Amino acid sequence: MNQKSTEYRLCSRCILPSTFPGISFDDKGECTYCQRYRGHKANLAKKKKYEQKFLDLLKQHKKTDTYDVIVAYSGGKDSTYTLDVLVNRYGLRVLALTLDNTFISPRAEENIRMVCGALGVDLMIVRPARKMLRRIFSTAAGRELYSAKTLERASTICTSCISFVKGIVLRTALEKEIPFIGYGWSPGQAPVQASVMRTNASLMRNAQKATLQPLVEIAGDTILPFFVTERQFGRTEKFPWNVHPLAFLSYDEEKIVERIKQFGWEKPDDTDPNSSNCLLNAYANQIHRKRYNYHPYVWEIANMVREGVMTREEGIEKIEPAEDEKMVNFSKRILDKL
Repeated sequence: MNQKSTEYRLCSRCILPSTFPGISFDDKGECTYCQRYRGHKANLAKKKKYEQKFLDLLKQHKKTDTYDVIVAYSGGKDSTYTLDVLVNRYGLRVLALTLDNTFISPRAEENIRMVCGALGVDLMIVRPARKMLRRIFSTAAGRELYSAKTLERASTICTSCISFVKGIVLRTALEKEIPFIGYGWSPGQAPVQASVMRTNASLMRNAQKATLQPLVEIAGDTILPFFVTERQFGRTEKFPWNVHPLAFLSYDEEKIVERIKQFGWEKPDDTDPNSSNCLLNAYANQIHRKRYNYHPYVWEIANMVREGVMTREEGIEKIEPAEDEKMVNFSKRILDKL
């Protein structure tokens, strides 16, 4: 029998806590999501199916006058490996797009330069006005901007940032008529059934409205060039496919790091354990934990534990320790000036 828990505890199988919205546990201490999980073997067949779907689509949409795929490239571990597989496994012409959120680790900036050079990938860096972006992050640090459901997967600060990333990547894909958008989502962020999916213009319009409205209230119309226009939403035939290769490929964090080191990638030493590119992440995580009493990465990591690509002990090590106060205070000092 499932029961809501009043005591803080973790699922006995994954790492979801009793504070996670809507969670309940059975008599064995397993959470609702683990009880529904069909098992790793069931996903293996799906992974082969979706990689083949991607290969079939590539044959249909191969172009000579534009890029095959635009990749949202943060310089982090997973998006770097995504660039690698798209170039070296699938032989695609890739445009990497990096949003400079003003908090990119210097080592991550160097990784972006080194990796794109080594892979022969064209790079577009988008740098919104520093004051505007930091005003948004400062506001997000002080109050909630989005729905509770949105915040089960990411902090308010990260949701604000990724809204810019998704907006500018999709807008650029539409303007350049690029048939695919690649994201470096981990297997915990994107389920295999979502790994190859045509962008639904109507759903994307609604999702953009939900995040865009609070951002416009903070920053005004200056942010609109980073998002998809109503005119573009009306041309549904132009909308690209989304692909998340790490959801259907084998995922081993140690092997991934060893692989991308070949291209000059090095792990930054100034970011928290759940990011390999962003200096703001520790502060964003700490705020989320204080507001909601659960780590904003716990959903992603619990899925990876369930999938068997991370041990439960490794997952706990990612989400249980407190954030490094030096990292937190670095970001806090910058945003407090606003």
